[in-house]
Amino acid sequence: MALNGSDILLPCTFTTCIGFQDLIFTWYFNSTELIYHGKIKSKTSEPILVGRNPRVEFVGSTTGKDNNISIVLKDVELSDAGRYTCHVLNPKEKKAHNATIFLTVVHKLEETDNTVTLIIVGVVGGLIGLLILFMLVKRVVLFIIKKIQDGKKECLVSSSGNDNTENGLAGSKAEQKAPPKA
Repeated sequence: MALNGSDILLPCTFTTCIGFQDLIFTWYFNSTELIYHGKIKSKTSEPILVGRNPRVEFVGSTTGKDNNISIVLKDVELSDAGRYTCHVLNPKEKKAHNATIFLTVVHKLEETDNTVTLIIVGVVGGLIGLLILFMLVKRVVLFIIKKIQDGKKECLVSSSGNDNTENGLAGSKAEQKAPPKA
């Protein structure tokens, strides 16, 4: 979206795995009107202008990390609203690539009141926070109850009727064996 009378950036970048040489790029308005045409000899050279609309300025660069062939449309008018298409033809590749931007031009930008939206988001966020807090408190309480119950189980005493009978300890029910004869 652009404000009538302002300048607007129309971004376009491309990638290539095999490099490029003698690359051709064009910008079209509504698929018919050529507004910028350029060539790039190699990765180390800047684009060469072939033709352009006087209100269009090239702002990209292909010598850096990004292969940027963006343009700026100056002093946007209501009649500039429409489809802008960036075409890239790399002779090393078999087919051309393109990207399309839909531009809307308005007389003035209107600021919208987001108060109701912010209230709704705040209430929903608060409810979600309370739900999470409730679930966390529940888990802690259940954990504490389980630990208390486990502690009570450990205090129980168990006995067996066979205690110490195997060891032959004094006071046990085990039979006394006679000492072996020599």
